Amino acid sequence: MQKNSIKKVGVILRPSTPELKESFFALKKIFTKYEIDVYIDSISAGMINVMGMEFELLCKTCDALVTLGGDGTLISVVRRSFAYEIPVFGVYAGTLGFLADVSMDELDAFVQNLTIGHYRVDERSVLEATINKDAQDMKIYAFNDIVLTRPSISNMINIETLVDGKAFNTYYGDGVIVSTPTGSTAYNLSAGGPVLFPLTHVFTLTPICPHSLTQRAVVLPSTFTVEMRTPKNRAVMIIDGQDMYEFEQGQSVHIRLALKTAKLIHREEFNYFEVLKEKLRWGE
Repeated sequence: MQKNSIKKVGVILRPSTPELKESFFALKKIFTKYEIDVYIDSISAGMINVMGMEFELLCKTCDALVTLGGDGTLISVVRRSFAYEIPVFGVYAGTLGFLADVSMDELDAFVQNLTIGHYRVDERSVLEATINKDAQDMKIYAFNDIVLTRPSISNMINIETLVDGKAFNTYYGDGVIVSTPTGSTAYNLSAGGPVLFPLTHVFTLTPICPHSLTQRAVVLPSTFTVEMRTPKNRAVMIIDGQDMYEFEQGQSVHIRLALKTAKLIHREEFNYFEVLKEKLRWGE
């Protein structure tokens, strides 16, 4: 992605956290110092009693979006803004995240670098799920993962899986995680799936507590489309751990990597492996 001059940013705060008001004004002061206009989305604005702008208009008006919170806030914003192809970066309010990697203490230096083009734009793969609802195809996007699982803990689930229209596997257990490289360090990792470098164009299928011990995670290239269906069960589909859709028996979903990517702004010196070591405590 070609870097464009950033003159306007839209800010989204972690929901239900009115104590971020002071941090927002500190953030706004820093951006204003470098002659960058700051806007805030209407929901965040209502939370801290300031004037805001509707999210869709924010995406159309600004050159970049800034999240103040954690990785969950950033993931939600990436999904909501995906259609507008606007870059996003995260300022963490708490501990370092995998995605939100700039602290308030580092923000002044980071914004100064933004004004002179000293930053990176990483293009991250996004999952696109297509389900048929009310005789119409509905597309849903996931930044981390799509989980197909059982609606009740008392029963296991059968998930028939086809790859490019050909029978591949039937998962029997608690469900399946379809993960992007970005999401590989989330639920996928806890279920025994592989850690993937975030800029690769692949995705994984990782079974959750499979009935057969021979079931293992599989990494697929970006050109493949996976169809998953539940001929014997009802199911729920969970998007990035944030949205949930109910599946009737026999319903199916087609999942692939979207043709467009999500764009994350990072410091030039951002090193994924350093973050990985710190967050997962590797080498300790």
